[in-house]
Amino acid sequence: MTEPVEVLLPTTIDTTIALPDGVRAIPYDPACDLPASSASAQGLVLWGCGGAWTKAAVPRLPRLRWVQTLGAGYEAVTAAGFGDDVVICNGATLHDATVAEHALMLSMAATRRLDLLIRAQLAGDWSDRGGLQDLDNTRELTTLAGARCLIWGFGGIGRTLAPYLRMLGGEVTGVASTAGERDGFRVVAGDDVDDLLPATDLLIMILPDTAATRHTLDARRIGLLPPTAWLVNVGRGSTVDETALAEALARGRLGGAALDVFETEPLPADSPLWTLPNVIVSPHAAGGRPRGYAELIAHNAAALLGARPWRNVVRAGGPLGGTVNGRPGYE
Repeated sequence: MTEPVEVLLPTTIDTTIALPDGVRAIPYDPACDLPASSASAQGLVLWGCGGAWTKAAVPRLPRLRWVQTLGAGYEAVTAAGFGDDVVICNGATLHDATVAEHALMLSMAATRRLDLLIRAQLAGDWSDRGGLQDLDNTRELTTLAGARCLIWGFGGIGRTLAPYLRMLGGEVTGVASTAGERDGFRVVAGDDVDDLLPATDLLIMILPDTAATRHTLDARRIGLLPPTAWLVNVGRGSTVDETALAEALARGRLGGAALDVFETEPLPADSPLWTLPNVIVSPHAAGGRPRGYAELIAHNAAALLGARPWRNVVRAGGPLGGTVNGRPGYE
C-alpha cells in the first residue's frame, strides 16, 4: 500500500481542509521549529512564518517537492534556499478582494480627510471640515467624483479596485508592463507613467518588491505630481523613496499620503511619517485574509500527485516538482 504524501499545514489556517486522496495534512505551529518527524513531508504551506523561520526549515525538509506561500509576495520564499527541484507557488488572487477593499478605504479616507476628523474627535473639537466644501479637486482633493485615479500595478488587485473607483465617479487609468485595455480600462506601459503623473489626483501603487521597482516613485516623479495629489500605497514600501516623500509632504509639495506599507516594518518610531499632518498610517493591514486558500492548496496538492496542472507558480521545479502526463504542467 502506497504511503500518503505528507503536506505540512500551518496552524494559522484551518488544518482540517479537504485534501485529495493520497495526501495527508500534518499540522505545524509556525511559532516553533519544525519537529524531526517533518522530514518526510513533500509539501509545505506557509502563512505567518517569517523569513527566518522559512530559511531554518529548508534543511529540515530533505524530501520537499512543493512550497505554497499564501502571501502574494514571495521574495523571501524564493530566497530561502529551497532546492532547484522544488516548485514554489504564491497566493496570487487570494488577496485581490481584501487589498482592493483596503485601498478603496484609504482612498476615501484621503479624499474626506478622515485623519483630520479623527484627530478633531479625540481633541473634542468640532472640525471645520463640516458644512460647505469645495468640489474642485484642483484646489484640494475632496471627492472621488471626477478624480483622475492612476493605478500603478494593474494586476488582480488593481483590476478589482478599478470598478469601485469608477462607480464612485473616478476616472481610472492603469499602469502595467504592457499597454492596452483591461476590463474596459485604459492601461499604459510603465515607461509612459511620467506622462500621466502631472494629471493625476490620486496615485494608487500596487507594485511588487523587485530590483526594478525599488524607489520607482522617487523625488523626481513625486515632483511631477500636482501639489494637491494624494498617494495611496498598498503594494510594497520599497517602491517609494520615503525620504523624498516625507520631504515633499512637509513642504506642502504633495496633498498627502495614505500608506499601508513601508520600507522598514514596523515603521520606526523616529519616522517623520508618524507626525506629518497629511499622512495616514496603516500597519500593513490590507491583506492578512487569504480568501479561497483551501481550494488553492487542494488544487496544488493534486498537482503534487501529478493529477492537475500547478497554479500560481513563481518558480518551476525540476522533474521532482510534480508532473502532468509525464511533464511539468502549469496554469
